[in-house]
This record gives sequence, structure tokens and C-alpha cells, in this order.
Amino acid sequence: MSRPTIARVARAAGVSVASVSRVLNGLPATEEMAERVRRAVEELGYVPDARARSLKVGRTFQLTLAVADVGNPVYVTMMRAVEEVVSAAGYRLVVTTTGPDVVDEVALVRGMARGYADGLVISPLRVDDDLIKSIRECDVPVVVAGNVPARAGVDTVRANSPKGMLLAVEHLLAKGRRRIAFVNGPVDTVPGSARAKGFREAMKANELQAVGEVEAADFTFAAGRAAGKELLGESAYEAGSRGDGPAATARLDAVICANDLLAVGIMHELGARGLAVPAEVAVIGMDDSELAEQSFPPLTSVNLGSAERGRRAAELLLARIEDDSRPPRRIVVQPTLSVRSST
Repeated sequence: MSRPTIARVARAAGVSVASVSRVLNGLPATEEMAERVRRAVEELGYVPDARARSLKVGRTFQLTLAVADVGNPVYVTMMRAVEEVVSAAGYRLVVTTTGPDVVDEVALVRGMARGYADGLVISPLRVDDDLIKSIRECDVPVVVAGNVPARAGVDTVRANSPKGMLLAVEHLLAKGRRRIAFVNGPVDTVPGSARAKGFREAMKANELQAVGEVEAADFTFAAGRAAGKELLGESAYEAGSRGDGPAATARLDAVICANDLLAVGIMHELGARGLAVPAEVAVIGMDDSELAEQSFPPLTSVNLGSAERGRRAAELLLARIEDDSRPPRRIVVQPTLSVRSST
């Protein structure tokens, strides 16, 4: 039996070939028309010929999502949200890792000129003038899931990290915690800079002084364990090993971490020293990833809307592909606090 064609789908649905194409490409159509086309596609087992489609319209119908670390749960959540939006519009999603180096981010953006994708959503860990220039000169539309200067002239979707930090500090105060420490990732990164600024502003607004601040080497679990050693110090380790937990934490009763991986690393380090969470030290993460629910105890975390940011970024990219002349949009997603047992 010959392969079903778009013309056969149109005849079966009782609509024009153009109408079938609109539905399959995710373009506006009446619900009745869309349902008839979907039913005909399913009954005939029609599969679009991606190669012919690409040659005809000058598109690959492929989009790229670039993140620093595909193993980070927050990027997994974002990826799922982006994929859901673009697949509904008839696009495939390719996910790639840039790593932490801005040079690799620039190389990826410039590589889009090879024509293997129709657009890019990038969540850069670091931003410099070369990256901004490469985005502005990119041959395909680019949306940044993160924060770049307005002069970049690009669609952006970012989290309100400072407000998220304020939610975390105020929650700890409501729990009676005032001796608060902060564990950040590298401050020369986009999230590290925003969260350091937000933490200090939130503490100042509540007339508090941090009892300690540590800059971890990375936003990873291992970096969180190492930061815990630095924050608590060897004397705290010795006290904890003797079972003298409360004395070991006399100088702090809460820790806010710049992401969930760091927070879980901190909780492991506290546990290794015999310090109870949250009885002796409360811990808050940021991102509210799946890891927050899976940790023990479950982690209180600031939800920075990674799924919403992914959805909005994908929508902006599709809109930019359809109309490259419209002014760039800068969207800010507001945070919420997911309270669990770690506080």
C-alpha cells in the first residue's frame, strides 16, 4: 500500500490541502477543522515527509535548546516545557549542552548559521559582549531564557531571583530563624550574580546580617558538600562528630542556597556531622526542581518558574519565526515558595 499523502488526508477530512497544512503546522484554525484533520491523520496513519516539507518552505522544522548542564533538574523541567510547545507546532527539539564557558556559548550561537535549526532558545550561564554580539547577528531567531541587557535587542524570559530571595528570608524569619547563611554558586554567572544581589537586599530589608556567605565552585551537589565544609568549618565538624550538634551550629540556624543541588549537598554535609535538618539548621534551595521533593527531608525551595519560563520562551521563539519585525519582549516570571520539611 502506498504511503498516505497530504492530499488523501484533505479528502478524508473534507477540507483543502492548505487547511491540512495549517493544522499540521500549528497555525490558527477552527476547532472543528482541526479535529477533522487530526481524525483523518490518525485513521490514515499519515506521517509528514520532513525532508520535502523543509525544501518547500525553506525551514528545517527543527529548533534548538541550549543549556549549561542537561543533568541539572531545572533544565530538564525547562526542556520538557519547551518540547511540549514546539512539538504541538510541528517542530522537533534538539537539546545541546554549552557547559559553563561563555566561549562555547558564543560558538554555538554562531554555529546556527549552518542551518540545522530554525531558531534557538539559549539559557546562558555567563554573558559577555561577544555573546550579545553573536545573538544580535545570528542568522536565525534567538530567545534568551535568562537575563541579558536590553541593548541586546532580543526576546528574553527571566526569573525574578531577588523577589525569590525575599520570600526565602521572610519564611525563615516567620520560623524564628535569624542566623542565616548563604551558599551561592559562582558570582560571575547570571544566576550567581542575581541571587547574591537578591540575598543581600532581602537581608538588608529585614535589618539582618548574614552569619556567613560561601561561593561554591559550581551549582552542583559536590560543590554543595564542599561549600558545607567551608561554611561549617573543621571545628564544627569535630563538634558534630562528638554528637555535640547544637554547639556546632551556634553561629547559624538556617542556610539559603542558590539552587537545589547545592542545598542537597549542604544537607548531606549537615547530616554527616550529626546536625538535624530542620531542628538545628533549616535549609532552603532555589529552583523547586524534582530533586526538592525527592531529597530527605523534602526541601523547601523557591520556585522560579522553570516550566513557565520554558513555555514562554518557546512561544516567543515561534512568534519570532512567524514575524521577525516585531519589537523584542522582556518577560519576567514571578517566584513562589514551596514549603516542605527542611524548614
